[in-house]
Amino acid sequence: MTDSTVVIAKSKAWVEQLIVKFNICPFARKEVERSSIRYVVADNRKASEVLEVLVKECEFLDQNIDTETTLLMLPAGFEGFYAYLDLLDNANELLAMQGYEGTYQLASFHPDYCFEGEKQDAASNYTNRAPYPTLHILREESIEKALSSYDDPESIPDRNMAFAEKKGADFFAKILANL
Repeated sequence: MTDSTVVIAKSKAWVEQLIVKFNICPFARKEVERSSIRYVVADNRKASEVLEVLVKECEFLDQNIDTETTLLMLPAGFEGFYAYLDLLDNANELLAMQGYEGTYQLASFHPDYCFEGEKQDAASNYTNRAPYPTLHILREESIEKALSSYDDPESIPDRNMAFAEKKGADFFAKILANL
């Protein structure tokens, strides 16, 4: 059994020391300052159990509009990137089957995240690397609102990848190692 307090502390540190500090997500700072990010540990090794937790988190968000988003960390059972991608595919299918398509969407993070066509050691992969495999449940309405008030939102991924390449993989690996 994983110590949930450690998982949450490392994930919060990752959000603050990497995502917010280097503006990887230009919308995260506001939610950190509002304390509207929910951190949940799914200490389940079976995909079916994680998917149950995912649905419960969507139900929680339905009932708690002051909570903007949930980071669902998976500290055990999905260390392999391909097993995690299978879980992500199943999670997206489940959201659609549960009627959440258009309400919530998932962003994905993993310690070994690798964009298709990129080398495993490419610095750009660190824009989606986190201390633990993580399913990030986002409110689609909030995404649309945030993007509509942001100049050139399509440039965010390219800007992040350019920043990552400029800093280099070692820069990000050190941050993650010291969380």
